[in-house]
Amino acid sequence: ARMLNDELKGQIQTAYRTFLENKSLKPRYGQRVMIAEVAKVFGNVVLDDEGHRDGDPAVAVIEAGTGTGKTVAYCLAAIPIARHLGKPLVISTATVALQEQIVLKDLPDILRNSGLKFGFSLAKGRGRYVCLAKLDNLLRENQSMADQQQMFAEDGFRIDVDEAGLKLYTRMVEALGGNKWDGERDSWPEALEDQDWSRLTTDHIQCSNRRCGHFQQCVFYKAREGVQKVDVIVTNHDLVLADLALGGGAILPDPRDSLYVFDEAHHLPDKAIGHFAHNTRLHATADWLDQIDKNLSKLLAQHPLPGDLGRVLEQTPVTARDLKPHQQFMQQALGDVADFASAEDLGGNIRPQYRFEHGEVPQELCDMGMELKAGFGRLSDQLQRIVDMLKEAMDGETTIGVSEAQAEEWYPLFGALQARAEANWTLWTQFCLQDPEGKPPTARWLTLTDNGDIEVHVSPILAADTLRQYLWNPAFAALATSATLTALGKFDRFSHRAGLPRSAVCALAPSPFKHAEAGLLRVPNYGADPRDSAGHTAAIIEHLPEILADELGSLVLFSSRKQMLEVFAGVPAEFRQRVLVQGDLSKQELIRQHRKQVDDGKPSVIFGLASFAEGVDLPGKYCEHVVIAKIPFAVPDDPVEAALAEWIEKNGGNPFMEIAVPDASLRLIQACGRLLRTESDRGTVTVLDRRLVTQRYGKAILNALPPFRREID
Repeated sequence: ARMLNDELKGQIQTAYRTFLENKSLKPRYGQRVMIAEVAKVFGNVVLDDEGHRDGDPAVAVIEAGTGTGKTVAYCLAAIPIARHLGKPLVISTATVALQEQIVLKDLPDILRNSGLKFGFSLAKGRGRYVCLAKLDNLLRENQSMADQQQMFAEDGFRIDVDEAGLKLYTRMVEALGGNKWDGERDSWPEALEDQDWSRLTTDHIQCSNRRCGHFQQCVFYKAREGVQKVDVIVTNHDLVLADLALGGGAILPDPRDSLYVFDEAHHLPDKAIGHFAHNTRLHATADWLDQIDKNLSKLLAQHPLPGDLGRVLEQTPVTARDLKPHQQFMQQALGDVADFASAEDLGGNIRPQYRFEHGEVPQELCDMGMELKAGFGRLSDQLQRIVDMLKEAMDGETTIGVSEAQAEEWYPLFGALQARAEANWTLWTQFCLQDPEGKPPTARWLTLTDNGDIEVHVSPILAADTLRQYLWNPAFAALATSATLTALGKFDRFSHRAGLPRSAVCALAPSPFKHAEAGLLRVPNYGADPRDSAGHTAAIIEHLPEILADELGSLVLFSSRKQMLEVFAGVPAEFRQRVLVQGDLSKQELIRQHRKQVDDGKPSVIFGLASFAEGVDLPGKYCEHVVIAKIPFAVPDDPVEAALAEWIEKNGGNPFMEIAVPDASLRLIQACGRLLRTESDRGTVTVLDRRLVTQRYGKAILNALPPFRREID
């Protein structure tokens, strides 16, 4: 067993002191708190003989207010410990923007100014890299190849590349050949259309790995190798979760040997739910079964194959054909259960949906689901056997009547078919499962797509058990941090959703901002309650121009697009000229135009929705006033949230107080966080929702807001 020894402590303290001196900064109290907490949890892990963690999970949870400088804090504490242990530090963020900031700005800055030595690299999923085999196939004018891929056209293997596509792909090959491009989507100089890119990339199911003729040059594996050699890996929550879903250590280093930092950790629970959710479209899948039947029969006619491969290939179209009527029965039955017609008029743009209460599916639907599960299980097994035989043929181990080259062409195609069959098997398995007593049920619901297909969805409603089992328990050590982890002043909400182990240490690293001096929080009384939306909108239209009369840069946040557009249409024309509305332009472009207006000394107002309430950085004069139309309660039509509320109620809880209010509190704190971005910022937050004052829950939300000066009419 090793403890955080004096030498390591000294190293961390020296690195912090050196960093501050080189940048002529003063130490920040919050930053010191954070360095100490991370060092304590990461540095006091007891090791067994194999060098793995012995004892309880080592998890730290730190809410670090804006301006704490949390990236610097966790890097300076964790990097020396990770290097001392010889284990990688994996830094994971929720957004690409923060991922890039850490790689391009923060880590180089720490490397230059702290005296610490370490190597770092960015880890992205396979889907961000070009697949050389696919690029090569697209450019090889090989007619037989084109014919074959036509058979699998359903699956994104469309070969009809137009003139512009060929030019693009040729330029890519030249750029790769001349070492001018590293094969990453994000570093290609122009924006790439999804359909152009999807032909060029692969996933772990279709990739033939070491058996691929391009393996030595493969840009993805080169990047992966680079990742194995560095001290610090920067990645995103989705990739970490994908790795854990594959058993851990498949894409990233083994969790048992990794020190994790989850920045923007408040997104982790939702991202985890998304990773274990499944869906399928009934009509589209029936068509796909048809394709398999036709294409494989055609393939057999062209290539009569001897032995095992031929036998399995003969059974597969039959299995697909037998399954199709079951898909159609299910579509009929679900259409009868869900009366989608009545859902159409919910504001027009909401997807018609039907949710099974308490996740309970009627028995006759379960029986039909079991038939589908069995059929897709058979199909998936047959396709898996074909994939395995092709693998052996590529290795030249067996002669199954298929050349190595032929096997290499067929392998990704059958891999994709197998993956889709298995995905359907998983969906129907989950759809028909009895949820265990006393555990949160699975949410099960149906949506109607634009073209009238029925989509079946299955999703966990809490990711707590999953995260505990796959992440917190196996990980060597982990830190979860964000500016918003507490709700109503407590860590309970995050702890409940993220399934934190009992041994987790929760701490607050205070923001250096002097909120009471720098900011004012106003709750004016215009006599309008947000629950009367027409009256509330009219009041905003009437008072907004005077509220924002004096400011150069300001941000107005709405909870609904409808209200945002009504207010925009209702304000006087001369005020409307200074308003930029979310939706017309990309977020980046909108912010660029806003900054330019302000730089030119012209007043500019951004009207935005939820995505502007988080992660938008408008320091100084770019945002001196944040106006929040109402307490941001969640939209009631999210089936996962609805199922969670239902379960809490069934267990005698109060979903409004346990979910809706803490969530709204968290979102409102985030929205208020747009005001002060640096220590010299000043400004006002105005909330046009009297419920903060009139309702008991409103007062709880108000008290959890940053400690601005208050002005309440």
